[in-house]
Amino acid sequence: MNIEKLNEIRKEYKPIVDVRTAIHTNAKLVEDQAHHYEKQIVVCAGTGCHSSGSKKVSDVIEASMQANKLEEKVLLVKTGCFGLCALGPVVIVYPEGVFYSQVTPEHMETIMNDHIIGGNVVKELLYEDTVNEDGTIKSLQETDFYNKQHRVSLRNCGVINPEIIEEYIGTDGYQALHKVVTEMSPDDVIDVMKASGLRGRGGGGFSTGQKWMFAKASESNQKYVCCNADEGDPGAFMDRSILEGDPHCIIEAMAIAAYTIGANQGFVYVRAEYPIAVNRLQIAIDQARDSGIIGKNIFGTDFDFDIEIRLGAGAFVCGEETALITSIEGNRGEPRPRPPFPAVKGLFGKPTVLNNVETYSNIPQIILKGADWFASMGTETSKGTKVFAIGGKIKNVGLVEVPMGITLREIVEEIGGGVPNGKKFKAAQTGGPSGGCIPAKNMDVPIDYDNLIKLGSMMGSGGLIVLDEDTCMVDIAKFYLEFTVEESCGKCTPCRIGTKRLYEILEKITSGNGEMEDLDKIEELSQHMQKSSLCALGQTAANPIISTLHHFRDEYVAHIVDKKCPAGVCKELLEYTIDAEKCIGCTACKRKCPTDAISGEVKQVHVIDQEKCIKCGVCMDTCKFNAISRG
Repeated sequence: MNIEKLNEIRKEYKPIVDVRTAIHTNAKLVEDQAHHYEKQIVVCAGTGCHSSGSKKVSDVIEASMQANKLEEKVLLVKTGCFGLCALGPVVIVYPEGVFYSQVTPEHMETIMNDHIIGGNVVKELLYEDTVNEDGTIKSLQETDFYNKQHRVSLRNCGVINPEIIEEYIGTDGYQALHKVVTEMSPDDVIDVMKASGLRGRGGGGFSTGQKWMFAKASESNQKYVCCNADEGDPGAFMDRSILEGDPHCIIEAMAIAAYTIGANQGFVYVRAEYPIAVNRLQIAIDQARDSGIIGKNIFGTDFDFDIEIRLGAGAFVCGEETALITSIEGNRGEPRPRPPFPAVKGLFGKPTVLNNVETYSNIPQIILKGADWFASMGTETSKGTKVFAIGGKIKNVGLVEVPMGITLREIVEEIGGGVPNGKKFKAAQTGGPSGGCIPAKNMDVPIDYDNLIKLGSMMGSGGLIVLDEDTCMVDIAKFYLEFTVEESCGKCTPCRIGTKRLYEILEKITSGNGEMEDLDKIEELSQHMQKSSLCALGQTAANPIISTLHHFRDEYVAHIVDKKCPAGVCKELLEYTIDAEKCIGCTACKRKCPTDAISGEVKQVHVIDQEKCIKCGVCMDTCKFNAISRG
C-alpha cells in the first residue's frame, strides 16, 4: 500500500461514509452530500443489538433489496454500537438520518415497503426523542442522549462497516500512520502524545506519552506493543464496542506505538467471551496485512510490524498488566512485582508498551488533529473525552462518550434520561470492583481522574452503574467483594485471605449478626490490603466497602444496631407482616406461600409465621389489597 492508493480509496469511499455523519452533525448537511446511493440503511450489529435480533432484521433488508432489485440504489451497512443499547435493534436510514428503535423483522418489512420503497417515514417506529411535538423530526445530535456527547474514541462506531477496510480509510483511516512513519521521528510522536495530555483509559490514568518514552529509552534487540482488551469489570463494555465497531483504529494506533518505541510485533489480548469483537478484529488484521498496511516495509519504509490475537479465559486479574503479559507468555495469569515495569521488562522479558483499547482509539485522531485539539477538551489534569458504559437504574442504558469534567448529574439526568419509575437517585458506582460509590450530594462534582479519587472512587475502565433509593449499599459492597473473592488469583496472602475475611464480615452484617466492632475491623483490614497486596486487584478490592462505609455509614449502623435493612434488600433482616385492617381473607397469599408460613381461614385475617417465612416476597407480590408490608 502506498499513499497514492490510500488516497484513491479515501476519495472514493469518503463521500459514501460522510452521508452517515448525521449522528455527529447537522442533518441538512448530510442531505446536501448524499450521492452514490439513494438510501443507506445502517443496522447495529454490535453484541447488544445482535442479541436482540438485529441479524434477522438485516436478513429482511437483504431479502427485500433482492426482491425489489434495490442493490444499485440502496446500501446495507452492518455497523457497530450507536450507544443507545436499551433501544436495540437500531436501524438508521440515510440521508434522512431517521432513527428507528427496537426494530423487529416485522417492523423492518414495514420500513422497507413504506419508507425505502414508498418514501414515507414510519413515524410510529422512530426513537421517540427524535420526534418533536409538532411531528417534525430532529437530528440525533439534537436529542438529550447525543447533544452533550463528543465522540472521539467512538467516532466510527455506528458509522462505518467495521469489516470493510475501505470504509475505515474513507474516514481518514491510516493517514495518521502514514504521517508518522514518513514525516515524524519517534521523539516527535512522543512529544505530541505528552503534549496532548492523554492518560491511560484502563484505570491507572498514567501518561501515555511518558509510558512510550520509557519503553523507547529501554535498550533491547526486541520490543513489543500489547493491547489490553480483557475488560473484566461487571457492566463494562466500552472496549468490546470499539473493537466491534472500529477495529482498524486499534491496529493503526498499535502500529504508531510500535514505530515510536522500536517494536515489530504486537499482541491484542482479548477475552474469548467477545466472539464478535474477536472475529472483526481478525478480519481487520487480515485486511490490513493483505493491503500491505501492516507487515514488511510499511508505506515503503524500513518499518516492519505485525499483530496477533491472544484469547483470555475471562480471569479478571488478567486485566492487570503484568498478569496479562504472563498469560500471553502461556503461563497462569498472575501478577508480578513492580518494578521493573513492563516498559523496561515486559513480555518475554523485553520492553513492552501496554495500553487498553480506549487509550489506543484516541491516538490516530491526536496525530491528525494535533495535541492542542485533544488538550482543548477536558480539564487541566484530565484531557480529552471518556467513554462510559452506563447501566443499572437508568432510562438510557448504553454507551456514551463525554468530555472529561462533565458532571455526574449531566450524565445521569440529561444523557441517561434519569432514574425510571419516579425513584430517587442514590449513588453511582464507578470503576467496577476496584472503584467506589459517588453519593447524590456529589452529583455536581466534575468527573475526572483526580476528583473521583478524592470522592473515594476511581475512573477505572469506565463502568458507571446508577443506583436508586431501593438499593442497599451494604449489599452492593458485598456484591463486589464476592466478585473479587472469586477473581483473586491467590498468589499473595493479603488479597487471597483479606478479601475472604472482608466478605465474611459483610455476610455477618447483612444477616443481622453484625457488631459495631466489625466496622473497625473492616477499616483496619482494608488498610493492610491496600499497603501489602501484590497488585491493584488486592490493593483496591476494599474500595467499594470503604466508600460506602464513608458515604452511607448510617446504613451499616442500621443493619448492626436496628437489625434492619433500610432498602428492604437483605432477606435475613426482612419481616413480612399482614395488616389486619386491609386483609379480607381471600387466601391468595396462603395458597402461593411455598413454605406454608401463612395461616388463616376464608374471610378472616391471615397471619405469617416468621419462623417458617423464607422472605421470598411471593405473598406481597400476590396480594391485590396491599395488605402485606415488608419491614
